[in-house]
Amino acid sequence: MINKLVANIKKTNAPIVVGLDPMLNYIPEHVQKRAFAEFGETLEGAAEAIWQFNKEIVDKTYDLIPAVKPQIAMYEQFGIPGLVAFKKTVDYCKEKGLVVIGDIKRGDIGSTSAAYAVGHVGRVQVGSKTYVPFDEDFVTVNPYLGSDGVDPFVKVCKEENKGIFVLVKTSNPSSGEFQDRLVDGKPLYEIVGEKVAEWGASHMGDDYSYVGAVVGATYPEMGKVLRKVMPKAYILVPGYGAQGGKGKDLVHFFNEDGLGAIVNSSRGIIAAYKQEAYAKFGAENFGEASRAAVVDMVEDIRESLEQR
Repeated sequence: MINKLVANIKKTNAPIVVGLDPMLNYIPEHVQKRAFAEFGETLEGAAEAIWQFNKEIVDKTYDLIPAVKPQIAMYEQFGIPGLVAFKKTVDYCKEKGLVVIGDIKRGDIGSTSAAYAVGHVGRVQVGSKTYVPFDEDFVTVNPYLGSDGVDPFVKVCKEENKGIFVLVKTSNPSSGEFQDRLVDGKPLYEIVGEKVAEWGASHMGDDYSYVGAVVGATYPEMGKVLRKVMPKAYILVPGYGAQGGKGKDLVHFFNEDGLGAIVNSSRGIIAAYKQEAYAKFGAENFGEASRAAVVDMVEDIRESLEQR
């Protein structure tokens, strides 16, 4: 699947991923009203609004982008109906040829991690039959429990030709409370990066490993170091736009060929119609506003890569 991700990035010339992280307050009133008219102000109504919102954004952007990244918490908050909307979103994006990165941040002791891996990127056995439950192409994995929590994902990914992105240096302000701590004179995030390179060596695509890393756009200097520590890992870069990351901050995440990293923007794209720069589209044309935001983001990153 890493080969497909790289191929999609080359085809679109857009190293970006759209984070499908819908909060109800991102969803225009007319979409919510339509969903509530059918299902009431219920969890089912909220899930329907999310699904229709996602579908419109995907319809307006899929030809410009290589991948999407739905964050499962935004769906889980609406219970089982929300998870149904998550699954519908995953399936629809795959029908459109997009690579789907399930942002699930799982990681637990071996048997539990194995169950998470099977549920999201593998197959589950039911009697004499097997089923593919959520069927993302990649998932994000928390390495805090060590190899016990990561190895089951790598095993399933090898079987299914899928991949993971391991949290190495996250974009949130308090990430340094643990991730920046020195261990034997080295920051913890660098040690985790070395483990990512080690895990990835056993599961390689044509040029990059199926084991990638999450490194926040808000820490460009750390990204520069980690790019060298993990030369074969694709880096998923959150924190662009709404969290403060700009194209010029991202150049060190990429290799000289312009590959090696994919940059996420969530509310900066899906809620673009709420921003002054795209207000002209109005809530009725929120999908067109998202498309314009994608075009601007791609241009910002391209220009920055050309100027480095």
